[in-house]
Amino acid sequence: MTRVDRIHLLHTNDLHSHLDQTSKMAPLIEELRAQWQARNERSLLLDIGDHMDRVRMETEGTDGRVNGTILERMGYDFVTLGNNELLTFSQDQLAAVYRDAPYQVLSSNVYEVKRTGQPAWIRPCSHVTLGSVRIGMLAATIPYQTVYELMGWDVRDPVSTLAENVRRLRGEVDLIVVLSHLGLMNDRMLAKEVPGIDLIIGAHTHHLLEELERVGDTWLAGAGKHGQHLGHIEIEVDIDAGRVRTIRGRVYPLAGRAEEREMQELIAHYRGEALENMAQPIHQLSRPLGVDWYGESPLPNLLADALCDWVGAEAALVNNGQLLAEIPAGSVTRQQLHAVCPHPINPVLMTIEGKEIRRTLEEALLDEFVTLPIRGFGFRGKVLGTVSVSGMEVFYDPEAPPFQRIKEIRINGSRLEEEQLVRLATIDMFTFGIGYMGLKEGKVQKYYLPEFLRDLLAKQLQAPAALARCEVKRWHRI
Repeated sequence: MTRVDRIHLLHTNDLHSHLDQTSKMAPLIEELRAQWQARNERSLLLDIGDHMDRVRMETEGTDGRVNGTILERMGYDFVTLGNNELLTFSQDQLAAVYRDAPYQVLSSNVYEVKRTGQPAWIRPCSHVTLGSVRIGMLAATIPYQTVYELMGWDVRDPVSTLAENVRRLRGEVDLIVVLSHLGLMNDRMLAKEVPGIDLIIGAHTHHLLEELERVGDTWLAGAGKHGQHLGHIEIEVDIDAGRVRTIRGRVYPLAGRAEEREMQELIAHYRGEALENMAQPIHQLSRPLGVDWYGESPLPNLLADALCDWVGAEAALVNNGQLLAEIPAGSVTRQQLHAVCPHPINPVLMTIEGKEIRRTLEEALLDEFVTLPIRGFGFRGKVLGTVSVSGMEVFYDPEAPPFQRIKEIRINGSRLEEEQLVRLATIDMFTFGIGYMGLKEGKVQKYYLPEFLRDLLAKQLQAPAALARCEVKRWHRI
C-alpha cells in the first residue's frame, strides 16, 4: 500500500497595504489550518512580496511596522521581498521590521552593495520538513539594478542565482518551491531554463491563476493582487518513493467574507500611532493651494518648481494627476502631504531634445491623455492630468488642430529649438513609457532615491518666495 503525505501551502502576494483585506483573510487561514491539523496534514503560509506600500497611511506613518505585525499575527512562515519593499524603504527601516520576526525572510538574489553579502535577517534558502516531506525554499525579486543600487541593494540575476541553489538543494529535498517576485512571463521562462523546480509561486504582475499552470515539469501559481484572493496549493507526496504524486491549486475569493474584529483593532491601533507620528506641522499657509487636473493651478506648479529646484535642472515637467486634492489654508502636516501625494514616485534628471518636450506639451492638450487612467508604476491617483512646468513658458492656441497648438516654448526666456538638448527634471514613471510618450525618449542621467514627491513638496513649502512663485502663470493662451 502506498504511503502518502498531504501538505498544504497557503500564499498571498502584492497586498500593497490593502490592510483591511487581512481582517477577512485571517479567519479563513485559521479555519483551514485547523481543519488540516485535525487530519494531521501540515501547512505553510507564504507571502511573495509587495506586502508593504507607503500609499497606506498606517504603513507610511509606522515605517512598515504595521505590516510586519500583521505578518506575525497571521502566522506566516516564509516571506520574500518585492520591489516595493526594496525601493521605498531604507535598509534600516526594513531591518527594524524583519530583524526579529518569527517568520523567515527569504531571497536568493538580494545582496547588500557595501558588504557584497546579505544582511543577517535575509536567508538565501531554507529547508523545512512537513511530515516526511523535505522542502527546499528559495526566493527571488525582479532586478531593477540601476535604482536598487541607490538604495544600497545588489539584486543579482535571478535565473543564474536560482539555478545554482537548485543544483545544490536538489539531492537533499523532495520538493523545491520558489517564491518568485519576478512576474508571470519570467516565471514561465524560469520554469523552462532551470530544471529541478517543482513549484513557482508568483507575484509582481498581479496574475491570478485560479488553477495551476504547468510549464514542463514545473507548476506555476499566482493569487492576484491586493488581498482579493487567498491561494492554496495541495500536494500529495509518495513517502516511500520521495516524489510528488499530485499537486493541485485553487484560490479563495475574499469578497463578502466576514472580518475579524481583532485584526481591525490591530490596524486601528497602528492608525492612531501613524497619525500621531505624521501630525507635526511643516508650514502655515495663509491661503489654500488649489489643484486642477485639467488646467494650470498653483499646487502642481509648486510641485514642478520643487522638482526643478531639487534636481538643479533647466526646466521641469510633471503631470497634475500626481496631486489628489488641494492643500487648505492653515497648518500643513506630513499626514496632509501624504494624503495629497501618496505615490512612491521619485524624481529623475534626464536630457531630452526640444522636439520631445514639444510633443509632450501637445499631448497635454489632448483629452485622451489628460483623462487617461494609470495603473501601477508607482502611480496611486485617478487620471494622468495635464502637465505643469517650471523654468518654462508655453504659448498655445487651443483652437488649432491637434499637435499644432504649441506656438512657442521658452526656457528661461530663450526660445526652445527642436534639436536643443535640455536638462529636464521629471518623475520616474515617465521613463518607463507610461503617460506622456515624448518623455520616454529622454536619456536618464540620475534617479533620486529615496526622495518621494511629497518630500520635495515639504521642502518647497518652506522655501522663500515659493508660494508667490507657484502663482505665476506658465501657460499662455494666444
